[in-house]
Amino acid sequence: MKALYDSTSLKISRLITNAYSSSFSIGISLLGQNVRDQVYAIYAFVRLADEIVDSFHGYDQLALFNRFVEDYQLSLENKISTNPVLNVFQNVVNTYQLQDLTQVFLRSMEMDLSKKEYQNFCEYKDYIVGSAEVVGLMCLKVFLDGDEVKYNELKPYAEALGSAFQKVNFLRDINADYETLGRMYFPNTDFENFCDIRKAEIVSEINEEFKVALEGIKKLPENSRLGVYVAYCYYEKLLKKIDRTDAKVLLKNRIRIPGYTKGFVFLVAWVKYRFNVI
Repeated sequence: MKALYDSTSLKISRLITNAYSSSFSIGISLLGQNVRDQVYAIYAFVRLADEIVDSFHGYDQLALFNRFVEDYQLSLENKISTNPVLNVFQNVVNTYQLQDLTQVFLRSMEMDLSKKEYQNFCEYKDYIVGSAEVVGLMCLKVFLDGDEVKYNELKPYAEALGSAFQKVNFLRDINADYETLGRMYFPNTDFENFCDIRKAEIVSEINEEFKVALEGIKKLPENSRLGVYVAYCYYEKLLKKIDRTDAKVLLKNRIRIPGYTKGFVFLVAWVKYRFNVI
């Protein structure tokens, strides 16, 4: 019956992924079968932690987060959890030795409970490392299945991609982050006077990271290259739309990519991948 519980836990992680991110869901579905479930487990864990610090308003978020971390630690020790998300995630952590990366991630999530503004680049960078870059590194560990030489070679590219994804999210969600959560992630940025010049600086920074990341995507093994490339293409398309959007509009509206556009992006990405022209 433990096998039934494990398979049900995995289904819950897939359900969470599909409910929260259509872009990542499609990307993950294109991963090789030998790594797909592990990435579902990683995404569900990350999403649940993020929801605690971002969405559970009206509850004692610090207490909930501390309990989540405690349950996670216990799941590593016991190799099981009554929390289905932790139940599948602990297996991935123990198999691929992700403990250190997970601790860095959890530190950044805890920062969201108290930190509202990032006054300098170092604070900003530290947060992005924990909230995004290490998540990319977790996935890379899975993709490479213990090949430390290849991991160290591809690590800077995975970090660049995670950072770029996070900064696109910051731009997309800039209104909700500020108005609902009181947060401003970009240092030296005044929300009330956010302008096209500042936005262009951030977009340029992200584009440079995307250029670096693409070189790394080309070096990924077959089990992950297409899935990661499709996610990259979705986010690159979103960034282009943000770049074309007036900064004042961005402060009021969350920019989205419609479903039919995502379908076209996927088709183009698949053709480029198929003919090896990415």
